Amino acid sequence: MNERLDTLLGKMRELERELMEETQKKEAEYCYKIKGGSVQFTDAARAKHKELKVGFHRYLAHSRFLVVITSPVIWMCAVPILFCDVVGTVYQAICFPIYGIPKVRRGAYLAFDRHHLSYLNWAEKLNCAYCAYANGILAYFTEIAARTEQHWCPIKHAACSKCAHSRYRKFVDFGDAEGYRAHVEEIRRAYGDLEPSADPVGGDPPGPAA
Repeated sequence: MNERLDTLLGKMRELERELMEETQKKEAEYCYKIKGGSVQFTDAARAKHKELKVGFHRYLAHSRFLVVITSPVIWMCAVPILFCDVVGTVYQAICFPIYGIPKVRRGAYLAFDRHHLSYLNWAEKLNCAYCAYANGILAYFTEIAARTEQHWCPIKHAACSKCAHSRYRKFVDFGDAEGYRAHVEEIRRAYGDLEPSADPVGGDPPGPAA
């Protein structure tokens, strides 16, 4: 495998962890704590938020006309996203136990917490909830696809920096025929960094004849 690429991907994961740590530091800066999955602001912070709240009618009056009339297009996207949610959940429930792939925990990708922000009006909170659902489900679906790709085609692309997902570092290099044949079965079962999984049922598909 390309050790340099693996190192860069490792650095990306480390930066993601650092970003999460910095986000957690914001709790003290903006006067809130997370307890039992609920966000609790101080009384002073809540009072300040209410002062900065923009009512719905004022919010609508200051919105551009084209933004308002195109909003139904945004909400139309909820249909395919909901479809991805259902299909991805059913697919992994049926197939992942057969392939021996650990299932993706859907709840880990959905964060509905912006309704705690009292400086948002109901329309802003609704928009935030929709964005959280859409982006969360797409990330959830991407992880399902990433784990599937690790099983069926764990080969890196020739040149695609945007294609690196959470499982990509385990893939063999593009063009490394010997590495692929030597390690593909091992990679298909390399989910130990996630959680223990059952052995596949029925085995794996045969590769092309040598």
